[in-house]
Amino acid sequence: MTPKHSVTPAHAVAHRYSPEQLKGLWAKLHLTDREPWPAPAEISRAMAGAAQFANWVDEYGGARPLATALQVAWVEFHAGAFARAIELGAALGALGACVANRAAAVESLYTHSGERVVTSLLLAAVKRGEQAVEQLPQHPNTHYSLALVLGRYSQRISILKAISEGLAARVKAHLERALELEPRHAEAHVALGLYHAEIVHKLGGVVASLTYGVSTRAALEHFRRAVQLAPRSPIVHMEYAYALLLLDAERHRAEAEKLYAEAAACEPLDAMEALDVARARRGLPA
Repeated sequence: MTPKHSVTPAHAVAHRYSPEQLKGLWAKLHLTDREPWPAPAEISRAMAGAAQFANWVDEYGGARPLATALQVAWVEFHAGAFARAIELGAALGALGACVANRAAAVESLYTHSGERVVTSLLLAAVKRGEQAVEQLPQHPNTHYSLALVLGRYSQRISILKAISEGLAARVKAHLERALELEPRHAEAHVALGLYHAEIVHKLGGVVASLTYGVSTRAALEHFRRAVQLAPRSPIVHMEYAYALLLLDAERHRAEAEKLYAEAAACEPLDAMEALDVARARRGLPA
């Protein structure tokens, strides 16, 4: 079944860049995840030491057509055509898994499709991410994008069930690996901050610390680092606000409201940021 989209045509028109325009904005758009521009030289570097991936690139026709196809997939992602980005990215093997899985993570939040469709979407993304990590283990965003869809799936089945099934531990391991490979990955810091905050919220600080080694302090450190790395990112501010409310809503309400106001003041660069800013402008959830 095909997901029903929730991104409006206005978002797509406002943020439909040509590949050349996208290249010019790439550093700003990908400040939070440090994904390199999909140029042939970058794909050739990814082939080094990854025999299975290198063979697939050769079968595809080489690095140049793969780079061009990957750029088109990212054009669709940034325009908000998430289902199309999933389709195009999934057809591009391990390197396309990053754009496909990021699109799947957003689609799972904003689609109007039913639970069965969303679950199927996320499970397919998890499988795709696992294959990408196997083929490109040194690429930070294969780990991050797998952690992202594992996290989205975990949130749908509840954090406690995710912990009991070992999914939370997998999310943490891939996020930590992403940060080992790229310490400036703001979104990985955000996701690890949420990991700590959600478990502390569910289990309490003492049990969470003794059982899973998580803490309020670690959550806040990850978010503060993310804000340092990406001070204009609306999603970094919004997730930070959400984590503060999980940790202590009464104590942190004023700071969370300030973070939401900062997110609302951001000028979106793509359709995903437009959705985030629109949500921020509706105000902090009660």
